[in-house]
Amino acid sequence: MRNTRIKLSAAHAATIAALGMLALPAQASGHSGPMVDTIANAMSWFVICVIPIAALAAFWMVHVMPEKIAHKNHHPQTKAIQVLCLLSLVFGGLLWPLAWLWAYTKPTNYRQAYGTDKHGDYHLEMAAKFRAGQLSDDERTHLRDELDAMFAKGALAPELTGLRTQLHEANTGAAA
Repeated sequence: MRNTRIKLSAAHAATIAALGMLALPAQASGHSGPMVDTIANAMSWFVICVIPIAALAAFWMVHVMPEKIAHKNHHPQTKAIQVLCLLSLVFGGLLWPLAWLWAYTKPTNYRQAYGTDKHGDYHLEMAAKFRAGQLSDDERTHLRDELDAMFAKGALAPELTGLRTQLHEANTGAAA
């Protein structure tokens, strides 16, 4: 490798020296001493007070997500998932992955045992829609078949027995 030297002319050296003299003294910020203290105090109070509260709120919101997912999907074991989410909060999040998986899966053989794979609130919501006339024929048929399967298993709540009767009456009225 060849040794190269940079040769500076006197004009270059004078220009660099002049620019060096024009440079201002270095400062950490554009604010004076008391202003820097005020900003530092405000930032420290923000970090001490607001950040932990926001972190706890985010932790809580993430840990109730499986419960919300189960409720949205009408999971038949929503209450058990809710309890697991609360236990996960107590145990520092160790049970949260189980609650997440449980919320996205349907229990095996639940439909065979109870005649449905939906939570009871789903049928009550569908009953309200039926009474309001907001169900299509396919939805009414599906709801009636599901209630019949639940009735055959003996797992039909009393308020749903009346809905089952209304659905059968509506079906015979439409057929006539």
